[in-house]
Amino acid sequence: MLYLVKTNTVPEINAIFISLNFITMNPSVGLLILLFVGLIILFSSFVTVKQGTIAVITVFGKYRRILHPGLNLKLPLIEQIQSRISIQNRSVELEFQAVTVDQANVYFKAMMLYSVLDQMEETIKNVAFKFVDERNLMQALIRTIEGSIRAYVATKKQADVLTLRSDIVAHVKEQLDQILETWGYHLQDLQLNDITFDDVILKSMSQVVASNNLKAAAENEGQALLITKTKAAEAEGNSIKIAAEAERQAAQLRGQGIALFREEVAKGMSAAAEEMHRADMDTSVILFTMWTEAVRHFAETSQGNVIFLDGSVEGMERTMKEVMSLNLLKVDSVKKGK
Repeated sequence: MLYLVKTNTVPEINAIFISLNFITMNPSVGLLILLFVGLIILFSSFVTVKQGTIAVITVFGKYRRILHPGLNLKLPLIEQIQSRISIQNRSVELEFQAVTVDQANVYFKAMMLYSVLDQMEETIKNVAFKFVDERNLMQALIRTIEGSIRAYVATKKQADVLTLRSDIVAHVKEQLDQILETWGYHLQDLQLNDITFDDVILKSMSQVVASNNLKAAAENEGQALLITKTKAAEAEGNSIKIAAEAERQAAQLRGQGIALFREEVAKGMSAAAEEMHRADMDTSVILFTMWTEAVRHFAETSQGNVIFLDGSVEGMERTMKEVMSLNLLKVDSVKKGK
């Protein structure tokens, strides 16, 4: 009788051992069992690989080849699927702290998007065998990105960090592309979703913004006040100019009216004097009339209580002569002006 011992090998070999033991003990059903085992081994030679996945085949622990998505064949009992590598994009959220050159703490929240570099055999080998497992890969990837960002932020001031998002991302990609290629991966994108500081720094930044806003408001208010006063001064100047022009024109018109009045008076006096001369009357009556009219005008329009006049005959004659000479001068000047 043949006795076979079960060993700690692959399940297919164990199934063969069990089948051989059963056949030696019960030959009648041995052929059926062998046929069943043969079918199991045949079906185990077919492997289905899902879309977006690459299967890595090893033979006794050594890399042999890769299987692409779809139905594939492998040698039963010899070729084994060591791992299945996803070539789809994967994302990881990061939270870490960095220190600026002026010793300010900066807190980052980021999202990293990465994937397998390509489907080439060498790339898949690097992905499958560079790291012990996925956890070690993620640890190395995250620490590398955090270290690159910390090194870059350490050369910048706190006030400049918020404006350097795109520069930080470009720096990280430049630093990590070559490293990740040796691992078989590619950094698709790195988004810095949130950049914050300590509460003390945030309060001081708010105060700076508030003071700048107050300063801008004061400057705008001062400029508005300056414009208002300038416009008011210009309006006042224009008003004074217009009033002065109007006063000048009014004075000119008044002067012209007085000149015309005196001209008409002189004409009337000349005509009256000629009439009296033709009538052999004394023209001094006209002067006496003018004298009395002047005294009456003084009394009506003067704001004083006393009028001092020379009431003697000599004084009246002297005054009359002065008035006559003044009228003659005015008439001559009017005629010359024409």
